[in-house]
Amino acid sequence: MAPHRLQPDNWVDNYADYLYNYAVGRVSNSEVAKDLVSETFLSALKSAKNFKGDAAERTWLIAILKRKVIDYYRKINSNKGKAEVRISYASGTDTDGDWLEEQVADPFSNFENSAIENEELGLAIQKCISKLPKKQALVFNMKTIQGISTDDICNELEINPSNLWVMIHRARTSLMDCLNENWF
Repeated sequence: MAPHRLQPDNWVDNYADYLYNYAVGRVSNSEVAKDLVSETFLSALKSAKNFKGDAAERTWLIAILKRKVIDYYRKINSNKGKAEVRISYASGTDTDGDWLEEQVADPFSNFENSAIENEELGLAIQKCISKLPKKQALVFNMKTIQGISTDDICNELEINPSNLWVMIHRARTSLMDCLNENWF
């Protein structure tokens, strides 16, 4: 299969509505969602040289947008940053295979705004992470929680990107299973 190529001139026409709907579903604010989509396009342009073509353009843009949503919630409420690693797996949709680890708390939900529930979830996540093999836990923390770039992690741990993504996939699968047993 040929690698995917970026076509930034078509991004707004092809993906703006999809990205907006994704963002507004997570932040429940139209203006913030528009800003996040704009920031996504700008970030994508800045990091286009890092695009390897392994994923479709839309998948790559959604990954960037997910990070923007996380950053948004971290800025407005640092406690939500601890609770945003709710792991689930989308299936049966056109985004089959996308991990939804950046599910953000619903600001209108009593359950997700409960400090006790957030603390319990944070403890459950930490407990599940502690059960991972050491290298998987380290890679997961560095990439997903700390947001360290793939290149930096690979250089620091002397691994290649394929190994990194295999470890992250295995960590996510294990965490999903652990949280399903111990939390959800």
